Amino acid sequence: MSPRVDLIGRRREQEELARLIDGARKGRSGALVIRGEPGIGKTALVASALRAATGMQQISVSGVEYESEVAYSGLQQVCHPLTEYVEGLPPPQRNALLVVFGLREGAAPDRFRIALAVLTLLGEAAQTTPILCAIDDAQWVDRASLQVLTFVARRLAADPVAMVFAARSSIGDTDLAGLPELRLGRLDDHSARELLMRSLPGCLDEQTQNSILAEAAGNPLALLELHRVLTPTQLAGGYGRAHAHLPAERVESIYSKLLPGLPEPTRTLLLIAASEPSEQPRDVWAAAALLGVDVEAAGPAEEAGLLTIGRRIQFRHPLVRSAVYQCATQAERRRVHRALADVLVDSGTESRRAWHRAHAARGPDEAVAHDLETSAAQARTRGGAAAAAAFLAAAVELTPNPRHRARRALAAARDMLDAGAPEAALQLLSHAGTATGVDGTHVEMLRAEIMFATRRGGDAPIHLLACAERLRPVDAALSRQTYLKALMTSIFAARLSASGAADPAAVAEACTAAPPAPARPKATDLLLTGLTRRFTAGYGAAAPVLRQALRQFCDEAAAGAAEAQWYGLAGRVALDLWEQADWAAIAQQQIDLLRRSGVLTLLPVALAHRAGVSVHSGRFAEADGFIEEAQAISTAAGVPTPGYIEPVLCAFRGQPERTMELVEASIASATARGEGRVIPLVGYAAGVLHNTFGEYREALEATRWAVDYDDLGMCGYGLVERVEAAALGGETATAREALAQLLERTTASGTDMALGMAARSQALVAADMRVEELFTTSITHLQRCDVDVLLARVHLLYGEWLRERGRRDAAATQLRRAHGIFTRVRADGFAGRAGRALAELGQAVPVPTAAPADALSRQELTIARLARAGHTNSEIAAQLFISPRTVEWHMTKIFGKLGITSRRGLQAALATT
Repeated sequence: MSPRVDLIGRRREQEELARLIDGARKGRSGALVIRGEPGIGKTALVASALRAATGMQQISVSGVEYESEVAYSGLQQVCHPLTEYVEGLPPPQRNALLVVFGLREGAAPDRFRIALAVLTLLGEAAQTTPILCAIDDAQWVDRASLQVLTFVARRLAADPVAMVFAARSSIGDTDLAGLPELRLGRLDDHSARELLMRSLPGCLDEQTQNSILAEAAGNPLALLELHRVLTPTQLAGGYGRAHAHLPAERVESIYSKLLPGLPEPTRTLLLIAASEPSEQPRDVWAAAALLGVDVEAAGPAEEAGLLTIGRRIQFRHPLVRSAVYQCATQAERRRVHRALADVLVDSGTESRRAWHRAHAARGPDEAVAHDLETSAAQARTRGGAAAAAAFLAAAVELTPNPRHRARRALAAARDMLDAGAPEAALQLLSHAGTATGVDGTHVEMLRAEIMFATRRGGDAPIHLLACAERLRPVDAALSRQTYLKALMTSIFAARLSASGAADPAAVAEACTAAPPAPARPKATDLLLTGLTRRFTAGYGAAAPVLRQALRQFCDEAAAGAAEAQWYGLAGRVALDLWEQADWAAIAQQQIDLLRRSGVLTLLPVALAHRAGVSVHSGRFAEADGFIEEAQAISTAAGVPTPGYIEPVLCAFRGQPERTMELVEASIASATARGEGRVIPLVGYAAGVLHNTFGEYREALEATRWAVDYDDLGMCGYGLVERVEAAALGGETATAREALAQLLERTTASGTDMALGMAARSQALVAADMRVEELFTTSITHLQRCDVDVLLARVHLLYGEWLRERGRRDAAATQLRRAHGIFTRVRADGFAGRAGRALAELGQAVPVPTAAPADALSRQELTIARLARAGHTNSEIAAQLFISPRTVEWHMTKIFGKLGITSRRGLQAALATT
């Protein structure tokens, strides 16, 4: 164990921190969040951890309430001691850090690219000496920094880095969610009495001790500080009336009682220091001189132990800073902020100057509001959307012109939504209530987007339709885009729409009122026209224009002209039209676009689509890789994992328990979010699973989820499974009904994929004289598509039909083909079914041998595949949002499991994946 100074009553907590630190020394990363009320001992524990981390690099940061609006200020403190390692970062990561710290001009980098840069930076710095990074008062660290640091804490694995956060338990901080927590409670009676007796200069009678103990209620800071504000009479004669509880405000008030006894110049100096977040003595002394306060004023404050002034100004406890500021009058605060604004004249201090001017203003002031808006723009260029929103929110309060106020409120809400805080964005929008005309429409559009961000099944489509209608006479192009967005949001919610008016069919009917498409329509114009027809006139009427829309979208995407927000919709259209190649291309183009741009919050969904393509192609290991990457990014970003592809993969693998577990979880998650588009997908997964094992009644029930609502994309695939379940389960009428619905779609589509799936389904209900021809037709069409696992299922069904009719040799041929494919792709359920059919024919059934790659975990397999493709450790780390050191650690394990000594051996070892 590392050496430490024991804190009274905190042995267990110190031991947990010691284990974290010792783990980092041994190359195991770890993180811990210490939570508790003010004064409970969080700062003392952080200091104890730093003392214990002898021989380690120590990075210590303390959040300051008044600096919480300055984007990446906390992160800059973390990275400053590691400056020497910045030049060694990959250029995109190095550039991201330099831009956000204002050291280089450039476009605002995505926060995930910044986070990846910090992850790499810490990993590289820790290779020489392990690191302990301690962030005290995390609730006051600016949100942009906290998001990055939480990301890093989640993704560290094999780096010798320990991260400790201390935050108030009363602050509901979602950014730290998911990290291990240590909750600090109040001291027990014995520990509280011991701490009190150690802190007092003399003896106290038992009555006085009991009174102080009751007043402090186990809060260590109160026990240490109460005697400082008690008079000798109170100490000797009893501390008056005891209180059962000590709220946070009362801990702060302990310090407040020390202030009135200080000279006025000292109180002014304390207020200046409390009001300036940079803690730079130069600026504080300059403002003090402007207010007639000299250096002697610091003496009484330092003697009282309230602050120290060195290279930085530091208060004894964050609550001292808060107490000083809260005890000042509004007039005193404005006077100090005005002085600080006047002395901040150097380049680079513009945002701080604007912030102080805002706090010095007595009322509306357009000049100050304009400066705040400029500061917001600067924060935005550094990737600080939350900070930009904070500056704009302050500008809103000071803007005299109602229209300008509404415009700034709208911009603030947009920034807050981009920062991942939809509830706060909605609150900011309330200040834009006076917006009219086009501005008012933009407010309502953003309100709808916020509604959609918080719950898919809400009334967002209805609000977007109203906005689209209002835009018709003034901006036809934007009106059409808004109609399309309304239709897209309704497709997301589908059967879980909040009301009938938000259902895709109702929204599509409203979209018939959209302005006419331009003479040279874009892909989005064609998508609006085609999808409107899809839900009003039916699949057949919509297919031609949707096919045209898809062709144009693919062309625009290839030229870099397609907007990121429409890729997901275009992909679903491709799936709906049985355009497997286009579905794959759109998913991959979206992945490439999102990686280049750094807008990674949408990447997990794109990766899920790409995994779906891989499942039907029979590349299950590849699908695993996309799913692993999607989960990694979702975890790092704190966004929901799109878990609806994994049940499909597990179903094709023949894993009943895991499949149904994922199906149930996906339904629960989708229902909670109002995301109805997930339901048919998991219905399809359950249908595949039950059909695998001949559980046709269960398959019929499951496929009902996929076909009882005309969802865009999956309904056709559900119909295929339903035909199989009904036909092989003896429900001929149900099979013919599902087939009729399927043929309506496949005939209109006309692709090889559609025609192959149609012929397979027809073969299952046709008279014997046509079955062989239909199976052969299906195989011919599907051989032209990259859908090995679906092709194998046709061989299986064909072989089973031939066997039932006594055509043993022909049956064996088809069954061997099916078994070969299923065995190769590891579709174990279907492989077992084909193997049993072969055995019944007296045929030898090849016994599948375990591949070396079977010993790898999903993450290891993903890393191995990327390494096989020629990616470096740094490139793999960037793609999976882990550190290069973690990749190196995994590669060592991979080589051992595969029995190879270098990357050259990966090609052969992974040949079957």
